[in-house]
Amino acid sequence: MILRALAILIFIATVIAPAAAQERLLVVTQRSAANGALFIAAVRGYFKAEGLDLQMGAYSTTREVVEAVASGRAEFGLTELTPAGFNLAGQGAIKLVAAQAREERNYEGAELVASNAAYAKGLQKFEDLAGKTVTIETLGTAPHYELAEIARSKQFALSGVNVDALYSFADIVKAVETGKVDAAILPSQYVRDLLGSNQAHLIGWISEITEPQTGALFAAVAAIKSKHAAVEKFVRAYRRGVADYAQALLRHDRFSKRVSDSLSREAAGIIARYVDPDHAAAAAVIEASAPFIDPKARIDVADIERQLAWYKEQGFVEKDVEARDVVDLSFTAGD
Repeated sequence: MILRALAILIFIATVIAPAAAQERLLVVTQRSAANGALFIAAVRGYFKAEGLDLQMGAYSTTREVVEAVASGRAEFGLTELTPAGFNLAGQGAIKLVAAQAREERNYEGAELVASNAAYAKGLQKFEDLAGKTVTIETLGTAPHYELAEIARSKQFALSGVNVDALYSFADIVKAVETGKVDAAILPSQYVRDLLGSNQAHLIGWISEITEPQTGALFAAVAAIKSKHAAVEKFVRAYRRGVADYAQALLRHDRFSKRVSDSLSREAAGIIARYVDPDHAAAAAVIEASAPFIDPKARIDVADIERQLAWYKEQGFVEKDVEARDVVDLSFTAGD
């Protein structure tokens, strides 16, 4: 029944061991380089070393991931932070137990681009967004919050920006190319394609303005209560994967460029096998622009508090949800 419920099954039973010797746990996620630490930990046997029989499956949306964890169909989910996840945490169904991606200064992540037409008319800096039309994938998600942070930082009213949700990156790219929108917030891989074909201008990286936590490892509260030791083992194995990910993919040389060597190529190759059928092309992109993850998988609780405050103001998150309801720091304590 679990497999039938998965919207898109990407992988299952990555690590197999005798059932009598190991405890089986299911983690669900999506095709994304931001989940690369999980894939590295699985391939390198870190879950098996903890006595866990890891099963992995994937959905097509963040909402499906967090709902699968909240319902008990999976013990863990690794995905983006959204109001849906915050609300489910507020209801006592799930907890954030370790970090996934975040925006970090000097690392590519989400980026703001202007259409050629808008750039020619003067949209060339963050503060020039006032009064413009900006497209994002979905309202009430990280790009929406990031746009609000730009407005706060550059002291213009977000209410004066026409925020247009197009629900797919392909549609956003087309809108920018045709000049139907003035600007867009997009992941770096889509920005690279737009810039490479001279279909847009880069205004800046979101990390120049703000550094929000954008993703996390979620655990079902029921699993934390009934399988606490197994949850500790899972988080420990995942964090080993995060450390490997950071060591391989987040290094800079003296010119602030990403280091490319056998270590980074191996890690990017592992991740690419999970996220894209065209492994070779995907590996090169991942090596050049892997999202930042805190090397110890620590969650930025202060930023979670800021996000919750903004989402509650906009009506996306229930008023009584607090950071203490959302985050369980016990699994990363001491770092």
